[in-house]
Amino acid sequence: MALRQIRLDSDELLRKRSREVIEINSNILTLIDDMIETMHNADGVGLAAPQVGILKRIIVVDVGEGPIVLINPQLLEGFGEQTGSEGCLSVPGVFGEVKRPQTVVVSGLNPQGETIKIEAKDLLARAFCHEIDHLDGILFTDKVIRYMEDE
Repeated sequence: MALRQIRLDSDELLRKRSREVIEINSNILTLIDDMIETMHNADGVGLAAPQVGILKRIIVVDVGEGPIVLINPQLLEGFGEQTGSEGCLSVPGVFGEVKRPQTVVVSGLNPQGETIKIEAKDLLARAFCHEIDHLDGILFTDKVIRYMEDE
């Protein structure tokens, strides 16, 4: 495993749409391990492959219950509404209120290539939405309702 450099919001790559993963091979598995290590090292709760310079549809999320990996994730449904503070490892020192669904249903492949479906609430739902947005070139700053002081 290795730490990868996190791209900052000025990097044009973060505004591009990521490509689907066609084959889960050793390079993809190494990338996933590196992403988890990089996210934990940066004290983040999520990381998308574009944030480390790879335009692949891969996210890792850990809200304190262990890492969740989704390859080619899809947001299937969203219910309710929550407005809360968000930040981003690619936009250091910036926080803002963002409106997201309270509950989401996401699906994707796990590292073994099996399709998984997860119903997530609260912070986990917020993290999935935030990271999936990254795969489409969307930053949380595009959705901020109100910026907040450094937390």
